[in-house]
Amino acid sequence: MSLAPAAPAPALSPLAGAYNRLTSVFPSLQILEEAPRSGGGWVTASELAAGGPALEEFISWDDAQVLRDYGQRARPDVVASFALHRYAWPACLLITLPWFLLRRVPRMPVEAVSFQRTLGRMTALPGDFACLPDDPAAGLPEARVVPDEEALRGEVRDAVAEHLGPVLDGFRPKMRRGPRAMWGMATDEIVESLWYVGHLLGEEKRAVTELEALLPGTTKPYVGGPSFRELTGPKGEPLPTRDRASCCLFYTLRPEDTCVTCPRTCDAERVERLANA
Repeated sequence: MSLAPAAPAPALSPLAGAYNRLTSVFPSLQILEEAPRSGGGWVTASELAAGGPALEEFISWDDAQVLRDYGQRARPDVVASFALHRYAWPACLLITLPWFLLRRVPRMPVEAVSFQRTLGRMTALPGDFACLPDDPAAGLPEARVVPDEEALRGEVRDAVAEHLGPVLDGFRPKMRRGPRAMWGMATDEIVESLWYVGHLLGEEKRAVTELEALLPGTTKPYVGGPSFRELTGPKGEPLPTRDRASCCLFYTLRPEDTCVTCPRTCDAERVERLANA
């Protein structure tokens, strides 16, 4: 009896290695390279950018969570800020993590992405990607070769701005913040997400170095740089921290419980909290 040959395994996409590593260290987020979905808990990035009923529903999730967790309602602009963070933090990783791990920078317009916050899943259907001349994937039809690392960093900045810009415009009427404050939030989401995942990957120091080169503080539309610095712990140990470019507004719910990277948090408190983490 003859057996039919086994079907060849599907080839991995140029970005799959980065997204798979993300899920291996951070199972709460899974990125599927598929077409966007809408409904059943899914929302597309273009729906958020449009600022209509889908955005209202997305924000209402945070409103309900705040009431459930803290027994009080937050101001509408605070709830909208929380909701934007829930989306922007993982969305930045769609672009920054392939750059960090593979030196490949995908373009992710809002039409290409959707998010299921309850399941912790995103779909992404990238088009082309930028890479360096020595990348093994440089010969693929969807590859765009750029000359050097600085050009590749420019691709990261442009790709994130292309994706987040329309989303920020969708959220802005709900947030009572001007463009500079909105892009300060975007700067923080880029930094905080890759810094955290870099730590999980055991590459925190490299993540810090890469982010400082990516966002030197003079690149529009972003506001400020990563603002990393190092404090000294009670045993002389180094304690990495940073100063956020924006405020997440959590203090409006719990004034005594600010974020450790918030400019409102003094260094003495940072040392205590970081040393005991």
